[in-house]
Amino acid sequence: MKYTTAEEAVKVINSGDTVFIHGVSQAPQLLIDAMCERAGELKNVRIVHIHHEAEAPYVKPEYAGIFRLESFFVGANVRKATMEGIADYIPIFLSEIPGLFRKGVINVDVALMNISPPDQHGFVSLGSSVDVAVAAVQCAKHVIAQVNPKVPRSLGDGSMSMTNFDAFVEHESPIIEVPVPQPTENEHKIAEYVSSLVENGATLQMGIGGIPNAVLTKLMNHKNLGIHTEMFSDGVIPLVEKGIITNSKKKIVPDHIVSSFVMGTQKIYDFLDDNPQVAMMDCAFVNDVRIIRQNPKVTAINSAIEIDLTGQVCADSIGTRHYSGVGGQIDFIRGASYSTGGKPIIAISSQTGRGISKIVPTLKEGAGVVSTRANVHYVITEYGIAYLYGQSMKERARRMINIAHPDSRESLEKAAFDRWGGHWSLS
Repeated sequence: MKYTTAEEAVKVINSGDTVFIHGVSQAPQLLIDAMCERAGELKNVRIVHIHHEAEAPYVKPEYAGIFRLESFFVGANVRKATMEGIADYIPIFLSEIPGLFRKGVINVDVALMNISPPDQHGFVSLGSSVDVAVAAVQCAKHVIAQVNPKVPRSLGDGSMSMTNFDAFVEHESPIIEVPVPQPTENEHKIAEYVSSLVENGATLQMGIGGIPNAVLTKLMNHKNLGIHTEMFSDGVIPLVEKGIITNSKKKIVPDHIVSSFVMGTQKIYDFLDDNPQVAMMDCAFVNDVRIIRQNPKVTAINSAIEIDLTGQVCADSIGTRHYSGVGGQIDFIRGASYSTGGKPIIAISSQTGRGISKIVPTLKEGAGVVSTRANVHYVITEYGIAYLYGQSMKERARRMINIAHPDSRESLEKAAFDRWGGHWSLS
């Protein structure tokens, strides 16, 4: 192993290069900072990554013309810079990001990674962030690894020979923790409706946040659940410990939780470490609709920023301002819709914390349609379930109004009347 300093390792970065940064909870902060310290020697360095939870100094205004971020998902650390136009966003399905590297659409010159120390066989692990990172390591011209004993040794595609890496920098730092939010009263109500749709033997996909966490707490009486998901967090642990999540009914990698990244507290990283129950896989596999659909009763639970009366889902922007990303929503919405007994679900609170309705007559100007109205089957709020599959435009509007916040229903009905005139009625 070629051990060196961070300052020496990042000297391979040249002006005009494309640099990939390891994502989610495993961004190598030491290497990021060392790269930024070279700002005076560089210009027009393109940075790409999915979201990550570390500091992102490269989006500071003083680095304009030096570093240029084009992220595949807009995280909180780069959101302001993206909205202001300092950083940019590449809309793409999570399942297709590895293909950007493998097909040469994006040629990665340098990859900055955060890995476990090698085992006795010379293999390291990409830990909690396998996702698009496997493809980046395979395709980058130079791969610099921050060797960190705190990185959990996950099993699956992220287990790689150290010969894939060109330089190693020893640095111990904790994996970034993302506390799991406690569900609100409304989120518990939503979770009750969602859990009523989850059947025994279902294969679950869900993300992080109050609603997914609340749903998991409502599944304590279920049997033989499986997990095939782009990510998971702390909420799965009690269900595994109680023998509710067994993965025994899955067709794809049975008896294993299948995921591509993990984000949560130290408890979930400890659960992941050297755990043969968990297969951490390339998201080109995990999020492939052809793979997802083979599992039984795929129940995909996703969220949104706003949904219009006909079922169009905006999940990546607030009008023209990019807030998050396409992610894996449509991968799993489509996969669940093709699965035998599958259920694609969009679960949202009826209002924002400021009392603004998330169910709207039309999406904001410039809003991104992540899931089209033709993709959407179930929409759930704290006021009930709207089943839109196979329903006409007017019937969709009726059902969406019925699960909107009561304070918003009159204005939504008026908007529907304005749209369809005398041919509209709520009943």
